[in-house]
Order: sequence, then structure tokens, then C-alpha cells
Amino acid sequence: MTLNCIAVDDEPLALGLIAAFIEQTPFLNLVGRYSSAVEALQGLYKQPVDLVFLDIQMPDLSGIELARVLDKGVYGAGPRIIFTTAFSQYALEGYKVDALDYLVKPFNYIDFLKAAGKAQAYAELLNKPATLTVAPVAPEEEYLFLKVEYQLVRIAFSDILYIEGLKDYVKVHLESETKPVLSLTSLKALEEKLPGRRFMRIHRSFIVALDKISAVTRNKVQIGDTSIAVSDQYKDTFNQFLNRWV
Repeated sequence: MTLNCIAVDDEPLALGLIAAFIEQTPFLNLVGRYSSAVEALQGLYKQPVDLVFLDIQMPDLSGIELARVLDKGVYGAGPRIIFTTAFSQYALEGYKVDALDYLVKPFNYIDFLKAAGKAQAYAELLNKPATLTVAPVAPEEEYLFLKVEYQLVRIAFSDILYIEGLKDYVKVHLESETKPVLSLTSLKALEEKLPGRRFMRIHRSFIVALDKISAVTRNKVQIGDTSIAVSDQYKDTFNQFLNRWV
């Protein structure tokens, strides 16, 4: 599929290079080039696009600030963003606004093409027909997608042991991995994506997989070697489950 995209950079040489890279990439279609984030914002209002190659340090409105505006859905669903900057210290900020990738200047066409390929794969994933709902799906084949660094990672429900909330991040502890998967999302947002028949929140910082519980008391659950307390806020719901279990 072809992605309509724009380039935004206040440096003429950098803007020209990015525009040239876009034009020589078969699955990208350049529909605009802007020397400021303010001009780009006005252009996006008139013509929504799929992908923005965006510089960060610019006068009046920075690339990070523009990304935050787009992330709030002011202009619809919002395009995906690939940052292009000479300053690597902005990588974390780019991650927080859900950028697809982060290119540090000077970069070559191979680096550019890899980043553009991520955008294409992401768009194809979102537009893939939902054919799995037609045929019966085994529980172990059910999954969700989590943003991990600059890619979407598929996590099978059957592989999840428990999920730990850490401010703006979550740690997803898996049966198949020794290290947890770290994703920039909230525990509440993740809870809404999980099937209630298989997962339960038992603490403001923990969601557990019910079929992975190996032992239980009135105040704690045991999952493998990990013991997790049941907080007062969730005791009533947990006790209802416990009464069905014993």
C-alpha cells in the first residue's frame, strides 16, 4: 500500500534530502514539504496524511510539540511520525509521543528505508482484514499487540503470567521469557484489552492471569515463585472468584 506523507524541517538542505528520499521510495507519496511545524499543522488540517517525517528543533513550534497536538487527535486519528533530528537525547521524548522511529542526522537512504518500512508494516497491520473472527480461534492463539520500543509486538494471552504497572509503563511477565516485556502504556488501558474471563486486577499495580495461579489465600495469590497481594480495593471481586474456585 502507498502512504501519503510530508516532510517537515527548517533546514533547507535537510528538507530537500528527506523529500528526495521520499520521492525515490515506491510505497511513499510526497504530498507536502514544510519549513516549520506551524505550516505543517495548517497543511494537515487541509489534507490529512499517513506519515510525517518530522524534525524536532524548530522555531515557534517544535516537532515534539506538534507530535503532541497530533497525538491528541485534533485532526482526526492523526498520522504516524518518524522523527529526523541531529540530537539523540530526544529519543525518549519521541517514544512518549508514540513515534514509529527516530532517525539521527546524518542518515543515509538505507536508514531512511528501514524506518519507512516500519511505517508500511504498521499501516498494513492496521488495514489487514479481520478474518480471524470468522473461524473458531483456540484460546492459546488469542493475542494483543503492545508497543515495545518502536515496534508492535504480539503477545499471546496464554503466555502472560501477570502484569505489573509502573507509572506510565507496564511490565508484562511471560511464561516463555525470563525478562518481562516493557511497554509505554497504563495498566488501566491494558486491562481494557484483556478478556475478563481470563484476567483479574487484584491490586492497583497488578493484573494476574487466572489460569496461572498455583495457590491462593484470602489475601494473596501465588504464580510460580511470585506472591502478589490482593489489595482492599479489589478484595470483593477477588473473593467472588475465590468462592467459585474452592
